[in-house]
Amino acid sequence: MQISSRFTIAIHILICIETFKSDYKVTSDFLASSVNVNPVVIRRLLQQLKKAGIVSVVRGSGGADVEKPLNEITLLDVYHAVECVEESGLFHFHDNPNQLCPVGKNIHSILDMRLEKIQKAMEQEMEAVTIQDVINDTQKLIAIR
Repeated sequence: MQISSRFTIAIHILICIETFKSDYKVTSDFLASSVNVNPVVIRRLLQQLKKAGIVSVVRGSGGADVEKPLNEITLLDVYHAVECVEESGLFHFHDNPNQLCPVGKNIHSILDMRLEKIQKAMEQEMEAVTIQDVINDTQKLIAIR
């Protein structure tokens, strides 16, 4: 199980928009050069972030901007905007464990509550970190180098 790179790329996008908005028109091509991915990947993520109300995007070469105060956007908000996690949760069980096997018959009751607890803990940690926190850390590192 692994969270896709969409999540970290989306955070990268938000940091770039904020960092460079005064100096450059922040387009999908500009963002793609920082992330080092195809601009199509950036455009898809920008659309997901836009749908979540996190960014605005002007079509053509108009660029992107962050719509909400950075201290109001949490990592969990970004995660929910770009990750395709089913409502059933982060962890996906194989559908048909063998009901004749003592392990297969009981695996859901053994793990379901534990995995739900793990997911909730992850989400609580993500909710405690804002994009402003990440930008503050980024600016400290940029200043050091």
